[in-house]
Amino acid sequence: MRLTTKGRYAVTAMLDLALHGDQGPVSLADISARQEISLSYLEQLFSRLRRHKLVTSIRGPGGGYRLSREADSVFIAEVVDAVSESLDTTRCGNKGDCQNGEKCLTHHLWSDLSDQIHQFLSDISLGDLMRKREIQVVASRQNRRRSEGDSQTINTERLTDQAPA
Repeated sequence: MRLTTKGRYAVTAMLDLALHGDQGPVSLADISARQEISLSYLEQLFSRLRRHKLVTSIRGPGGGYRLSREADSVFIAEVVDAVSESLDTTRCGNKGDCQNGEKCLTHHLWSDLSDQIHQFLSDISLGDLMRKREIQVVASRQNRRRSEGDSQTINTERLTDQAPA
């Protein structure tokens, strides 16, 4: 089974959006900074998420993205599916042509595993993840680092302004 970067980043970005959405629209630049995901990559992902009506965009100053519905009703499998991420564990892409054009001996085992993984992710919402203590700890650390980074930038600029010529 392989969940590629696209699926991982989409879930990470959506969880970040859910965690910070109570403060108004969240910019992709903020998500990019907190999660260390390239802004251009996030733009591509959010285009797909918007098309699947998982997020809405708010234009203008102070704009950004919001979840299109409550975090408890956005499920991880939906996010992964929206970015066209396959959770297939078969070698044949579940086509059944894994061995000389026919199903291999373990095709049904791997196909059933793919179904189980999809069902598992269908039962977990962004809201469920937001309530996990471990996730809250990581989000707090990221927020602290981001605000410390911002103040360090300000301090550096002040030092530069005050440096003797």
